[in-house]
Amino acid sequence: MNATRPGHEAFASTLVSWQLAHGRHHLPWQQQRDPYRVWLSEVMLQQTQVATVIDYFNRFMDRFPTVAALAEAPQQAVMALWAGLGYYSRARLLHRCAQMVVAEYGGVFPRTMRDLQRLPGIGPSTAAAIASFCFAEPISIFDGNVKRVLSRLLAFDGDLAVTAQSRALHLAGQQLLDQGLAQLTRPLSEAMPAYTQGLMDLGATVCQLRAPACARCPVASMCAAYSQERTTAFPVKGKKLKRRVERWTWVLLVSPDAVWLETRPQQGVWAGMQAPPLFENEADVAQWITRHADGAVQETAASFKHVLTHKDLHLTPVTVRVSGTVHPSAPVGAWVPRHALPQAALPAPFKKWFQHQGLIGQ
Repeated sequence: MNATRPGHEAFASTLVSWQLAHGRHHLPWQQQRDPYRVWLSEVMLQQTQVATVIDYFNRFMDRFPTVAALAEAPQQAVMALWAGLGYYSRARLLHRCAQMVVAEYGGVFPRTMRDLQRLPGIGPSTAAAIASFCFAEPISIFDGNVKRVLSRLLAFDGDLAVTAQSRALHLAGQQLLDQGLAQLTRPLSEAMPAYTQGLMDLGATVCQLRAPACARCPVASMCAAYSQERTTAFPVKGKKLKRRVERWTWVLLVSPDAVWLETRPQQGVWAGMQAPPLFENEADVAQWITRHADGAVQETAASFKHVLTHKDLHLTPVTVRVSGTVHPSAPVGAWVPRHALPQAALPAPFKKWFQHQGLIGQ
């Protein structure tokens, strides 16, 4: 049966002891039990590796040291600092959430998972992380690493791509914690942060996807998948993403000292970021150039591919050089001086291309 079983009562206490002795303690968001820092790190860590997040986290904390500072910042400043981290909807929701925390909660994060989930962009796992790390609520997180740990521990063979099965595993994870609370010898204020971090550390450093290090796993004796010699059979995910290929052309309208950038719509790819005008239809490209820069020198460069979660984008740059007197009519656009381009909220593929062309210093 894919559920907790006798012997699992010791899982929580074993994990807490292991984390305190052998877990990760160097991460910058671990140094304080500050809900702002935990929230920021949890949002950044969604779909992103720890090594990548650390530098972004430190830059954010330098620029926006409090939730009030983040709430007061213009959205474009937040997006610019997020540029290159990907999944840009996270940054927009981050900004909205900060504004709500300040406006409705006086700059103080709610203390329970239930109340935290009412904030924009905070789902069950992020809410559980904040509540358990900062306020010692005995609630189990449920991110990708944790799903892998739990599915192997319980030999959970339900397809996690199916919502009902994912919920069942989440419930089993909470039951696992509930069973172990009585055996915890440390106060919840110490045990819950260690338990939560321990789940993350176990999945990230021991119970890895392709090469789990079962020989040094502190809970191997409790693991059903290990006893069955089937660790790599879990987690089960039957549904695979269907990738699409799209071809876009973008117009680099450039004057001797500036580049024309437009703010992307609040929905869709790179929403809220700054980018050159983008087109899916070549006729629209020609029409835009005729309207705004007729007769200007044009140069089409080789396409390059940018990989998103669900699709591959093939991007073709068309450079249009003007004297600097052109003023496109788009209300969401502006000439950005070349010296200001490093601070613009440019999506990663454009920033890299600009660097390669010498428009932004390396």
